[in-house]
Amino acid sequence: MYHKAYGIIKTLAPLHVGATAGEERGNLNLIFRDQFTQTGIIPGSSIRGRLRAEMRQNHDGNEEKVNKWYGNDASDSTLSDRTTESLIKFEYASIVWLPVFCPGQPIVWVSCPRLLERYQRIAKLDNVKIPEKYTRSQSLVPLPNNKLFFNFGFLTIEENTDLSRWFPDNKELPAVVVGNDEISMIHDMALYRQSRVALEKDQKRNAEKAFFAVEALPEETILAFPVGIKKDKDKKQWKPLSEDKPKDDIYLGGLESVGFGHCEMSFFNIHINYDSK
Repeated sequence: MYHKAYGIIKTLAPLHVGATAGEERGNLNLIFRDQFTQTGIIPGSSIRGRLRAEMRQNHDGNEEKVNKWYGNDASDSTLSDRTTESLIKFEYASIVWLPVFCPGQPIVWVSCPRLLERYQRIAKLDNVKIPEKYTRSQSLVPLPNNKLFFNFGFLTIEENTDLSRWFPDNKELPAVVVGNDEISMIHDMALYRQSRVALEKDQKRNAEKAFFAVEALPEETILAFPVGIKKDKDKKQWKPLSEDKPKDDIYLGGLESVGFGHCEMSFFNIHINYDSK
């Protein structure tokens, strides 16, 4: 049996987790996406790799401690003939709320029933009803004729309710829930996109095969991921962040050197009561 915990990621800068420029050779660098909603995700392997690096740094390269929680590094040639089970299991992080520009708002956080259903399972919101599509939060600015305008058109709000329980800190933001079949279109409109180029050393023109574009989740995106924790035989507690903080800044994904990947990561319910039966 695994102890069930979860983590929340809030992007503080655009976040790109996907193909790199070296792999794409001039094409659009796409992010990883959920196969059903076509919204951005962060693979569990990316979260695990970053936290492994953080623990290694915080404990002066203590590989024994790192391998205990996250399993042996696949690149360790001395262990290539066998596998080890990590004490910590990560699933992918999916979007809970995605910020979108709306004229007159100016930002509205958008989600859909399918994404909220996964968050409900992760955060154990058993007694909270998933809001219907076209429901807005009470903190959203009153809308003329109950219509919310996006760049591509508008939708008609049918209900309004308190959505604070659907935000990790219970602080309700201006938000709206759309249909499962509409979230991918709104998601593509909300993505951060940037064209990048490497110039020739002796003249101001792009080097050969050095022009590419990248897409990323925008800042203020909120994502959630489940964590499974196997009980430690030494009854030690897992401390994923520095100094046992429940919340800390961290970098995820690629292009960190040009301002991508800065996130705030929080964990909930990670401590195990070893005295209970």
